[in-house]
Amino acid sequence: MSAPVRRTGGRSAAVLSSIRFAVEELVRERGAEKVTIPLVAERAGVNPTSVYRRWGDAATMLNDIATYRLDPTRELPRTGDLRADLIAWCREIVEHYRKPINAALLRGGSASAGEQETECLRNRRAEGLAIAGEAGALDADDIIDGLVGPIVYRAIFLPWTLDEDLPVRLVDKVLAA
Repeated sequence: MSAPVRRTGGRSAAVLSSIRFAVEELVRERGAEKVTIPLVAERAGVNPTSVYRRWGDAATMLNDIATYRLDPTRELPRTGDLRADLIAWCREIVEHYRKPINAALLRGGSASAGEQETECLRNRRAEGLAIAGEAGALDADDIIDGLVGPIVYRAIFLPWTLDEDLPVRLVDKVLAA
């Protein structure tokens, strides 16, 4: 008798997917500040305890969903040309936050983070260090202060300024310093 074939994902993945979709819909409809766990659970068709068990509170949930939208396991640019790789990476982040739902999730996640560093910020720092740290060209502060910070600031406060040339300007400025 052979061992049963294990499904990857299964019900747990389906529940998580429905919760993420519900959060995105509710943020789009009501704004991040009005999203609650009971509302998400109702929209997702799950018991609120399923949501509380995973996240504990709405702030943590929003932060996690915002992080999920920019997949931390995706392939990073690695052509060997530091400038080109950083521009490609920044361009990906800019394009991501040019979508209103992603900017709204970022605003909600960052507003709810309080004095804690968000998972999204930790992921972007690690990515930037993976690209630039190997060359010894930049440290974590250079990446956050010179690249990620200006993009996030614009996504939150000046979304219309997230233009196609922004990544080039930021990378050139950081590398020239």
